[in-house]
Amino acid sequence: MNLKKTTIGLIAIAVTTFGLSTASACTGAQVVTEDKAVINGRTVEFGVFLDTSIVVVPRGTKFTGMTTLGEGKKWTSKYASVGMILVDNEVIVDGMNEKGLVTASFYFPGYAKYSVTTKENQKISMSSSDITQWFLSMFETVDEVKTALENNEVAISPVLTPGFPPQVQPFHFIVYDRTGKSIVIEPMDGKLKVYNNPIGVITNSPTFDWHMTNLSNYVNLLAHTPDEVKVFGATVKPLGQGAGMLGLPGDFTPPSRFVRAAAFAASSIPEKTAQRGVLQMFHILNSFDIPVGVARTIEEGKIFSDYTMLTVVRDTKNLRYYYKTYEDQSIKMIDMKSFDLDGKKILRLHTKSEQQINDVSKKLK
Repeated sequence: MNLKKTTIGLIAIAVTTFGLSTASACTGAQVVTEDKAVINGRTVEFGVFLDTSIVVVPRGTKFTGMTTLGEGKKWTSKYASVGMILVDNEVIVDGMNEKGLVTASFYFPGYAKYSVTTKENQKISMSSSDITQWFLSMFETVDEVKTALENNEVAISPVLTPGFPPQVQPFHFIVYDRTGKSIVIEPMDGKLKVYNNPIGVITNSPTFDWHMTNLSNYVNLLAHTPDEVKVFGATVKPLGQGAGMLGLPGDFTPPSRFVRAAAFAASSIPEKTAQRGVLQMFHILNSFDIPVGVARTIEEGKIFSDYTMLTVVRDTKNLRYYYKTYEDQSIKMIDMKSFDLDGKKILRLHTKSEQQINDVSKKLK
């Protein structure tokens, strides 16, 4: 298969600084429905436009990882997968495979440091975009992924990422399976550090363990509205519904989004079915929607504004991949079960579309 990676370019530096700080504000979360469907999703933000398409990658697809020394790890896809690619680089950076395993990359600036590619590790090395496709291609469960990482079966080489600005981009990764189990994988000092993720939430920097510790600052948050209290004989009542969440951080920084995502996912009432759970996850992620202009930087005289380009939801029980875009808020769905997963080519659909407004004036009676 032609992976169309000639535009990647190679760079042999350790990943510590990344040029333009066009920060990404992606947020991920997970819920489980009453019928045991595991539903997870994420937002996709960046400070410059990312050209994205949705693809279905069949079983038997051959891949070659890219490294700073040339070709790296080679593999043939054991499982079919569906998800998002960037430009013409036909490896999925956010997706789900036919066994319900989900993996996705999230921006991790200031902390990610990939391994240095050498002749000794070149055969197990690949780019930061290749590794998500490798997970989807080869594994059924989170435990299988953990075992492969513990056995040092893969290393990330600091090559350029197609579709992003021309600096080595820093990522960490989340993996879910259809049981709801989750891990976060972070490239630290050239090694891949693995954290168990009991809450299924991920944002960006700093490290995952820091975010989990930070949750201790918000143990007072409650889903229900607190009762009135007596203060020196006076009755003090909440000002309205939602007072239990008073103090919930509302800004767009990664720590604040992590706390909000954890609070919303934990306090949501489980829906009865997977379909309802998908809509519930979209509602949760709507709370992290960033309009153009409210989160921005000015660099070299140019404005870079993070905004929510895509929102993605994955139904790991029914193998359905949903998305909507900034320009088109209507929800679209790809059903893996409707494809020949032993097909001979990668099928593709660009995410670009325009919102249609439904005029219901004539329906009034």
